Amino acid sequence: MTRVYVCSCFGITEQQVREHAAKGACTPRQIASASKAGTDCGSCVRRIQSLLGRGACPRRELADSGADVLAPEISRAAQMQAQAA
Repeated sequence: MTRVYVCSCFGITEQQVREHAAKGACTPRQIASASKAGTDCGSCVRRIQSLLGRGACPRRELADSGADVLAPEISRAAQMQAQAA
């Protein structure tokens, strides 16, 4: 299996971005919270945007209403990163 890296700074692959998106990460910022991709040099942010697609998130309406739509493990990762900062 060939791994296509999206973020070379943190070694994040396309498959990992898709997995995070399937768990509820709908934006590059949410992908960054889950994986750190896009938080160092930022050159991968456009690639992440293209992988997510426009309006491809099934939970977008919930997110727009302010509901917590991230999978619990993504929410925990974001909380842990916030506490470490």
